Amino acid sequence: MKPTFHRLVAGALALAIASPVAAADLGYAPRPAAYAPPVQPLSIVSEVRIGGSVQDPGSAEGKLPGFEKQNVNGEILFTKPLVSADPFWQAFVPRATVGGSYNTGGRTSYAYLGATWSVDLFPETFDRRVFIDGFFGGAAHNGYTGPKALAPYGFNSLGCSPLFREAAALGFRITEHWSVMATVEHMSNAGLCGENRGLTNFGGKLGYTF
Repeated sequence: MKPTFHRLVAGALALAIASPVAAADLGYAPRPAAYAPPVQPLSIVSEVRIGGSVQDPGSAEGKLPGFEKQNVNGEILFTKPLVSADPFWQAFVPRATVGGSYNTGGRTSYAYLGATWSVDLFPETFDRRVFIDGFFGGAAHNGYTGPKALAPYGFNSLGCSPLFREAAALGFRITEHWSVMATVEHMSNAGLCGENRGLTNFGGKLGYTF
């Protein structure tokens, strides 16, 4: 008698269940799932950040009282242009970044453009919650660029505009979308102009990842 349709289905299910068991008995384990890179968001924006900083403590702009040395800043990080299947090489692909900082006391404010690299610190230990950022780019500002001897009260002599900007952050992901960061940034002209006092600011940011 030919097997019925139901017997064929039952036999196929039994074979599918038995195959992995038999492979395990023979010492063959199923291959782990391949690494899947993060899915690109529908928007070209990857993350937005907002925060504040103290303007260059110890300098002419940082010795001012209270609100005059405080900055309010924000930035937008765009999605990576390339996504690698290898998490090691993926870390080398930066996110284009644009941002700005406004000084509440009328001192040097600036806008910047560049690239941000992000790397998870000990991802298995910290469950991918702790990360570091590095930024490199340029910044245009409204600060003083003339001789140091003629600098107005409360201003550093920055030499020229634009300046090089480097920044770093140590961050913690609270949830899938929200993160907090401690930040440091430095701007200078690398000695390419007559004066080069620069600015080094310390602060923090709150980020939202899409």
